[in-house]
Amino acid sequence: MILPIHIIIALASVIFTSYVFLSPTQKKLRATYGLIGLTLASGIALVVTSPAHIIQACVSGLVYVCLVTIATVAARLKLARMSA
Repeated sequence: MILPIHIIIALASVIFTSYVFLSPTQKKLRATYGLIGLTLASGIALVVTSPAHIIQACVSGLVYVCLVTIATVAARLKLARMSA
């Protein structure tokens, strides 16, 4: 049951992060941080409950974290430039 929830949260996080990049606000950035945290927490729960696929899970998780972090930092910089 946790796998579908994890996938939904991760996809929502990627989609919402893309939206925040286009139209950043401080409130939206906080929501993005929350979605990233939920994705990481559910991913950790998956690794703990089924450690057989840990290598694949870690590689996919690292790609996700890198992409979402880059987009979030870019959105934060864009917001800083807009408010300056």
